[in-house]
Amino acid sequence: MRVAARQGDTVDLICHRHYGRTAGVTEAVYAANPSLADIGPTLPIGTPVNLPDLTTQPAEAIRQLVNLWD
Repeated sequence: MRVAARQGDTVDLICHRHYGRTAGVTEAVYAANPSLADIGPTLPIGTPVNLPDLTTQPAEAIRQLVNLWD
């Protein structure tokens, strides 16, 4: 998928908006767009960004429930 950067967009913000997370995704987007890092942290309006299809979800951290009165 290809998207265009909006005003004030960063790669992290685009990843969060499209994928719902940034962990492990931002690196994949930079790999799919090799020259994107040369632009700087804030992308100019209209900069095309290729978003790769990422089907694997990271394993959710399992939280242990702590009861104070056990």
